[in-house]
Amino acid sequence: MKKAIFPGSFDPITLGHVDVIERGLLLFDEIIVAIGDNSSKTHLFGLDQRKEFISEAFKDNPKISVISYQGMTVDLCRKLNVDFILRGLRNPADFEFEKSIAQINRDMAPIETVFLLTAGETAHISSSIVREIIKNKGAFQMFVPNSVKVQAT
Repeated sequence: MKKAIFPGSFDPITLGHVDVIERGLLLFDEIIVAIGDNSSKTHLFGLDQRKEFISEAFKDNPKISVISYQGMTVDLCRKLNVDFILRGLRNPADFEFEKSIAQINRDMAPIETVFLLTAGETAHISSSIVREIIKNKGAFQMFVPNSVKVQAT
């Protein structure tokens, strides 16, 4: 059974994330959405709320699970015996950044990173932009799954 970890802060999860996860299931039997707990980062939504957003969005799909973790993703892969990391790429800058991390991860463990290009209709969406829209009371609903729409208002 091929499993992948899809790591991120997901603050909040966006339709771009949802797209990558759903298309990742074409390649993997199971995807573990792993929310990194970085205490040095200021989040708009707490860890439990972010976990709930994702769990609710995929509640009908037993192939997707949600966990939180601290530390390096490559260590989590080893701990869970997962050989693949799934990442979405929106633009060339994402590729350059993610390529370096993937190479370092491969140096540290036998982990392969699989990149999926985001769909054209979601490539412009980022959690950072969505957070700013929410903070400024803008119309963010078109960029996030229903689970975020309901709880973030």
